[in-house]
Order: sequence, then structure tokens, then C-alpha cells
Amino acid sequence: MKRILLGQTPAAFLLEVLVRTVVIYLILVVSMRLMGRRMAKQVSRNELVALVSLAAAIGPAMQTPDRGLLPTALVALFVVGTQRALAHLSARNRRVEQIAQGDVTTLVADGCPDNRAISRALLSRDRVFAQLRSQGLEHLGQVDRLHLEANGAFSLVKAKDERPGLSILPAWDEDAHREQQEARDARACSGCGLVVKRGEEPPACDRCGSSAWARAVGGPPRQEQSQPSRGDGRPAGARQPPAATSTAPG
Repeated sequence: MKRILLGQTPAAFLLEVLVRTVVIYLILVVSMRLMGRRMAKQVSRNELVALVSLAAAIGPAMQTPDRGLLPTALVALFVVGTQRALAHLSARNRRVEQIAQGDVTTLVADGCPDNRAISRALLSRDRVFAQLRSQGLEHLGQVDRLHLEANGAFSLVKAKDERPGLSILPAWDEDAHREQQEARDARACSGCGLVVKRGEEPPACDRCGSSAWARAVGGPPRQEQSQPSRGDGRPAGARQPPAATSTAPG
């Protein structure tokens, strides 16, 4: 039972484990502090590699009595130094930043998904549409740009003026599709979202080659028709207020 609980180490090593843990904890805190504030929120590929390297270095030093703390401190110093040097070079050289951290990928431009870019990013159209729906959008006409940042986050630029576009609602949600306002004079390519005038759909989409066309939805809000004026500032058909009557004393 003693061997199961303590292994081949003496009981006094338990106290040493506590000391080692405190020292390694302080090393990690200082390392994270030196590698910048981004480590506390979102990490890039290089920062993730740095974290994994630190995790691999601290394990043996915490649990194995024949491993000293100095190698762990040296590994942490090397990882922090390399990360800081790479961050410094990336800030000064755009090319180094692209190689080390990647670049921004535009997934949707002017209401049209870039299917090749989506495929290169190892995403699906459904995943992209789900991201747009999470921002409260219902069709591609509401999108100006959707970018995939180097750290894997999505950034959305909404269209200033809403235009007709391909619906991004799930195909099975027929009730939601029926509630969408259809653009009467526009059609949308099912493959890339390209919008053309109704009746002018080519046999194959000029942008992606698809021959499937779907209804376009959305567009500018309908203007309410103003009622003609009566000449006294009130719309036609408005009731006149009752004339004031005065009763003279008899």
C-alpha cells in the first residue's frame, strides 16, 4: 500500500514536492507575464507551442526526485526568450509575422462566400453561415466582409446598406424561411451567393459555375406610403375635431 501511494520515493519527498510546485508556479507566472497580455486571453500558434513546451518541462521536475529545478528554469528562460524575440521580429517585419503567425483570410466579400478560401481554411459553408447567424444575420446581403483572423477568430463587417442576398438560415427551418421578405426582382446563386436580376439568370453562374439559383431575400426596407394632405396639414380621411360650441345664458 505504501508503494502504491508513495512509489519508490521516501515520505519526505512530499514536502519537497510542495517546494518544487511553489517554485515552478512562480516560474510559470513570471514566464506568462514576460510573454505578454495576449497569453491571458487568446493565443497564437507560437504562443501555444510555448505553453506546451513549458508544460512538458515542468512535469518531470515536479514529480521526479532525481530531476532538479535548474533545467526547468533554463527551459522556461529559453522559451520566453524565443517567444519575445519572435514577437519583436513579427512587429517589425510583416513577412516574418505572416510566416510565424499566419495571415487574415477573407471568407465572405460583398455578400458572396469565397468557397476556395473557406475550403483552404478547413471550414464548411455551414460553419461560416452559423457564425453569421450568431451575429444576428439572416442573409448574405447583410454582410460586407467576414474575415478569419490569424488567431482563428472571426471578424465581421456588416454592410452599411442592406441589399438582397442568399438566405443563410438552415434549410430545414421552413417556417423561418417563409417569414423572410423575398426580393421580387432578384435571384441568388446557390453556390456563391451572387445576386442577379430576376429573369437574367445565366445557365451557369459567372462566378462559380453553379447552375442552381434560389430566391434572394432581404433588401432595403419598404418605404411607407405617405397619405395625401388635405391642405390643412392633416392627411386625407382624417376626422375633423368637433367644433367648439358655446352656450349663451338664457
